[in-house]
Amino acid sequence: MEFQCSSSATGSIAKLTSFAILLLFFFSCFTFTSTDAYDALDPTGNITIKWDVISWTPDGYVAVVTMYNFQQYRHIQAPGWSLGWTWAKKEVIWTMMGGQTIDQGDCSRFKGNVPHCCRKDPTVVDLLPGTPYNQQIANCCKGGVLNSWAQDPAGAASSFQVSVGAAGTSNKTVRLPKNFTLKAPGPGYTCGPAKIVRPTKFITQDKRRVTQALMTWNVTCTYSQFLAQKTPTCCVSLSSFYNDTIVNCPTCTCGCQNNKTDPGSCVDPNSPYLASAVSNPTKANMNTPLVQCTSHMCPIRVHWHVKLNYKEYWRVKVTITNFNYRMNYTLWNLVVQHPNFDNLTQIFSFNYKSLTPYAGLNDTAMLWGVKFYNDLLSQAGPLGNVQSELLFRKDISTFTFEKGWAFPRRIYFNGDNCVMPPPDSYPWLPNSSHRPMASVLRLAMTVLASFVFLFAYA
Repeated sequence: MEFQCSSSATGSIAKLTSFAILLLFFFSCFTFTSTDAYDALDPTGNITIKWDVISWTPDGYVAVVTMYNFQQYRHIQAPGWSLGWTWAKKEVIWTMMGGQTIDQGDCSRFKGNVPHCCRKDPTVVDLLPGTPYNQQIANCCKGGVLNSWAQDPAGAASSFQVSVGAAGTSNKTVRLPKNFTLKAPGPGYTCGPAKIVRPTKFITQDKRRVTQALMTWNVTCTYSQFLAQKTPTCCVSLSSFYNDTIVNCPTCTCGCQNNKTDPGSCVDPNSPYLASAVSNPTKANMNTPLVQCTSHMCPIRVHWHVKLNYKEYWRVKVTITNFNYRMNYTLWNLVVQHPNFDNLTQIFSFNYKSLTPYAGLNDTAMLWGVKFYNDLLSQAGPLGNVQSELLFRKDISTFTFEKGWAFPRRIYFNGDNCVMPPPDSYPWLPNSSHRPMASVLRLAMTVLASFVFLFAYA
């Protein structure tokens, strides 16, 4: 017997299918939100920009703009930040202190005093260290370097002063700038709209007087690693004393060498062209990593080695290797998540701070170098690595070497999530992962014992 569908029934089914797909699309759009900028280990981390109007002028106002890096471990290193926005009206920047715009724009309509910048969309950068004192303000002139909050709270702010010209501007007619963009120095940060908040209060240096801004508005910027770069920037390799196997970073973790589509993406350390490639970069690739040719092609590799096992303690060696020939990582830091950090006993040659993103959970540590000793991770070469050892006390109720427990759950380098090897490739204890060699040996011993038994009683 054959069953046939009529054309009307087929059309109805097609309409129902299309309606279901359309309904699912709208449901996904309104139900699921993007979590690209959310960091589980630093859920409240952001860069907050405060725009404080400190005085009104006949044709505008004077404001102090300060960036506060409230991110626990993500910082901005050289060549530094750049901040841009779009004016709401026809504002100009008359003068600046502690910073400068990278382009003056067209100021031909001004016949007398020429403004510092006439662009509708100015971009400001920090001044360099050594700038004359009369051009400085507090927290300026660091070359755009902005340290992380946990590592160096005193260096986690950067400021500049701007005198804005806008005819007839007052507290009732002033308009907030729009479309803030923060680069560090490349993409990665997304800034929300400026919002008016309670005016900031300032304390004088002698701490005897408090002044208040006339107006204050905030801009909040959050970071997304997916926006910052197309491929990962670091990877993790593993090894242990109880297994000869070294689990390397996965192949092509940070991209693959392709001489046809991406020539010059890596260089062999023995290549005669290495010196010229490092010393004479073109303007187009000056900030592009030039890595040592490896199977993983990552600028940074973090190696976690389970070194020793004592009766009441166990020891781990951590090595960070720089494979990037174009980058010295200043003020580097490492964030490691492992359940035994609540029993960390001693750490050698690294600074340590416990991070507790969630109350009652002490499994995340931030590590960074000792100042003037190993806080600079040199570019690829013989000196391009730093290392330390961590001593943990065993908690009998939770400690085990089985099933990869001794290896970290997550590792960040300078705030970027590093790629871990697949869990099924971790070195396991011999008694929890039977090797084929051991099975063959056991079988051979059994057969030999059987022959001995048979010949003995023959």
